[in-house]
Amino acid sequence: MRDVYHEELDSLADRLVEMTRLVRSAMSRAVTALLDADLRLAEEVITADEQVNKIDAEIEETVFDLMARQQPVAGDLRTLVTTLRMSSDLERMGDLAVHIAKTARRRHPETAVPPELQSTVLEMGQIAERMIAKAGSVIASRDVEMGLELDADDDAMDRLHRRLFDLLLSPKWKHGVEPAVDITLAGRYFERFADHAVHVAENVVYLVTGQRPQEIIDAG
Repeated sequence: MRDVYHEELDSLADRLVEMTRLVRSAMSRAVTALLDADLRLAEEVITADEQVNKIDAEIEETVFDLMARQQPVAGDLRTLVTTLRMSSDLERMGDLAVHIAKTARRRHPETAVPPELQSTVLEMGQIAERMIAKAGSVIASRDVEMGLELDADDDAMDRLHRRLFDLLLSPKWKHGVEPAVDITLAGRYFERFADHAVHVAENVVYLVTGQRPQEIIDAG
């Protein structure tokens, strides 16, 4: 029975990794939809989010079932609690990709991103993809060092977010209020996406070491 129990615990990590792959695909397609005014891709992202939500619900059900049946303690309990947190973060990341896709859909057939902002938004999308891919690797490998790297990626996203605002507030901005609102919201979606990726990695670090990343950094 204990072997089955630990197989169920291991399967939770596999499901989390699957969620990272789905969320990465969603973000990739959402950014393309946003930049290219691609309505078909935007609709695909919105529809596909149901699968992310489904896995999140399945993980929650499994965790509560294992808690009820096995009454886990110590490391196993930590695994279940951090799994719930990571699943929640990944579900929200999927929602953020959907918000970006909905921005693209709302502005179709026009693009929501003016030409002078396209390269910045593209770079933000690339960082978002890199961070979710790295989060998936951290979950699968439990690599603490890689988990700690996501803070640096988040700093890069924050710098681009500030650049976006600098461009929006520039006297050269000639695109009016609605595009400014779209870009402001999109920038916030990217920033929150990165924050959730960091949270996922932090939970893996805590799962492996029993310490929060800041505690490890301060000790070093």
